[in-house]
Amino acid sequence: MGSFLSSLVTPPPAADDPNCAVVAAHSKATYDEQWAAHKSSSKLMVIDFSASWCGPCRFIEPAFKELASRFSDAIFVKIDVDELAEVARTWKVEAMPTFVLVKDGKEVSRVIGAKKDELERKIQMFTSSSSS
Repeated sequence: MGSFLSSLVTPPPAADDPNCAVVAAHSKATYDEQWAAHKSSSKLMVIDFSASWCGPCRFIEPAFKELASRFSDAIFVKIDVDELAEVARTWKVEAMPTFVLVKDGKEVSRVIGAKKDELERKIQMFTSSSSS
């Protein structure tokens, strides 16, 4: 029963959903492909650095997916820091979750922690229009 109650408070990590607007980068090659595509566009890229063992990361995951579905003019990428530690080090990620907002190949903002409202405000600030 304890695990049932804890699943209500902290949802389990969702499996990769092919219909989801979030790209889960499980390899350096996938990340590199997304990064190359981003650099050739003027879209905002929102990178979610998280870990499967991180409670706050699991808690905000549904909200991150919901933001990705609403802001179709941005690219949303999820990176597990344990799978892609090299990428996390490149972005100087020290806490999870960390959301890095990138535009034109440069970091424009960062949100550390499961702060949905702050993340949404910053995404709105850096996207030209939202589909909400």
